[in-house]
Amino acid sequence: MSNGMDFDSESQITLTRTIDANVSDVFSAWTDPALIEQWQADEAELDPFEGGEYKFTTFGDDEDPEEHVVSGEILKFVEDEKLVMSWVHKDEEEDDDLIFVLEVEFKPVGEDQTRVTLTERGLAHTDPESRIFSMEAWSAALEHLAEVME
Repeated sequence: MSNGMDFDSESQITLTRTIDANVSDVFSAWTDPALIEQWQADEAELDPFEGGEYKFTTFGDDEDPEEHVVSGEILKFVEDEKLVMSWVHKDEEEDDDLIFVLEVEFKPVGEDQTRVTLTERGLAHTDPESRIFSMEAWSAALEHLAEVME
């Protein structure tokens, strides 16, 4: 996939997690709004096809009262194999959008396990704090997904 930008390893994070569930169920957890709302967002809208759009909203809480909205387009949709999405996070404080490309690959490991490899690319990851924050956030999200699936 080409989006006109070249990203070096400083501009991306990659995480891999094996989940105790079959590949179809894990893929559905990323593409079915009702399932997305169980592990990733409080409200989810998603058109599950290439060119479709999505919007995920996470409500604020006592620790972080601000509502967070991520939206974008499905750039690639290969059922049970790969999902590539533009990932646009609206930053109300900075009046700026943080733009990433999120690529998620799904590989069956036997019948009841799936290896998920998540790669997030974006210029915002050129500073160490951003990289660490994203790695911790995605690590927690994948942990929550694993708990929901298992």
